[in-house]
Amino acid sequence: MESNYSYNTIAKPILDITLKEKGSKFISYAYPVLDEDDVKKRLEEVKTLHPKATHHCYAFRLGLKGENYRANDDGEPSGSAGLPIYNQLLGHDVTNILLVVVRYYGGTKLGVGGLVKIYKRISQRAT
Repeated sequence: MESNYSYNTIAKPILDITLKEKGSKFISYAYPVLDEDDVKKRLEEVKTLHPKATHHCYAFRLGLKGENYRANDDGEPSGSAGLPIYNQLLGHDVTNILLVVVRYYGGTKLGVGGLVKIYKRISQRAT
């Protein structure tokens, strides 16, 4: 039986895109994933690469229509990191993808608006 379903994703990982903002360093990693076990595995890999990072924020979408999804701020103010990352996945209509943004805090608070902008900007570059 032939499938009529298709979806957009990334073919291979997109690694180590870096942005700096007021002393903070943001690094993004995008991975093609098939299920939540893949998500957990890749997230642990990033945490192992950056054990001293302040935050490991992420979003993922799984399924033909992205029906299984999650966004996580990992200690950033609510809605300032995970949601902007997730919105880029939606905006680019990709699924079966995990996008993680690592933040090393640089000593200057960016505010919720500043965080939303930077997480959006680095996510755009990784999708």
